[in-house]
Amino acid sequence: MTTALPDTEPQTAAGKVLWHFTMSLDGFIAGPNHAMDWMGGITNVRPDITQEYMQTTGAILGGRDGFDAFPDADSTYEGAWQVPVFILTHHPEDAPPTPSTTFLNCDVAEAVRIGLEAAGGKNLEILSASIGRQLLDRGLIDEIDLHIAPVLLGDGIRLLDNPGGSPVKLHLLNGTNPTTEINVRYRPVPTNQHA
Repeated sequence: MTTALPDTEPQTAAGKVLWHFTMSLDGFIAGPNHAMDWMGGITNVRPDITQEYMQTTGAILGGRDGFDAFPDADSTYEGAWQVPVFILTHHPEDAPPTPSTTFLNCDVAEAVRIGLEAAGGKNLEILSASIGRQLLDRGLIDEIDLHIAPVLLGDGIRLLDNPGGSPVKLHLLNGTNPTTEINVRYRPVPTNQHA
């Protein structure tokens, strides 16, 4: 008897530190120079998933490279969603001001404390690969929430870029066995066709 792995439960606002990304099948969360154009035309099985995250996220913690690539991150979805955004940087003095962004120059754990306080009981989303890795190393990530896109990027910014690091074991939260391997199957789209 074959049983399909159930979709994840809808996200809850529980004051979690949530490392959350759409990721390519080969592990990239952005293309070179933080390019995100590869996400065009990708759909999620849950049509209301954007609304789900808008309702459960109380604040965002990101890094300076991502902010420089997307300085309007504090007002997304055509201004329909605004939460406090914290950008961790060693050079806050040269950052351009934006309405809901606070630039922090502190330890990553202190940045999480500040972000969780601002989130007011909702989740703090970590939107930075390097900050996420640092928090993972310190045991400060509550959940990793990934949406795997049907694309191979081959280059860009990896979710976890830690050469020489030790493996990080994870428990799968959807399904009954936390050590279940996920099976996916894709077919390459010929280059003369549009996805």
